[in-house]
Amino acid sequence: MDVPDPNRLKKIEIEEYDGLVQRIKPKPPVLKNCVWAFTVGGLICVFAQLIMNYLISKGMPKIEASSATSVIMVFLGALFTGIGIYDELGKRAGAGSIVPITGFANSIVAAALEFKREGYIFGVGARMFNIAGPTLVFGFILSALVGLIKVFLTK
Repeated sequence: MDVPDPNRLKKIEIEEYDGLVQRIKPKPPVLKNCVWAFTVGGLICVFAQLIMNYLISKGMPKIEASSATSVIMVFLGALFTGIGIYDELGKRAGAGSIVPITGFANSIVAAALEFKREGYIFGVGARMFNIAGPTLVFGFILSALVGLIKVFLTK
């Protein structure tokens, strides 16, 4: 009498289970999510543009106004993360809330708040850049490469 292979039976059970899960799993509303993310991200950017236009209208040079706008938007992203508003926005808007500069502030402040209970040195200080660290490294490397390319192309 043949004894069934237990590994083969387990594989068949896993395949049947995966098939059942795929049939009953709800389909996400991809188009709706994309439109909502685009709208929220766009509104954040429009708000930043309004701030910059206001600063320019008050006599600030464009370069300084764009820097001040970035600082204001990072501050607002950090503030809204600290009081819990940005996390709610992120749940509803998805990628639309992380693309603008406010999403960067959110990633740093959220990590800092999460590790606050471990202390300010080993918690906040050491782990604050867990999420944003790779973004910073990639940004630094890419900006250095672009700078080198520009130097060599302008010679």
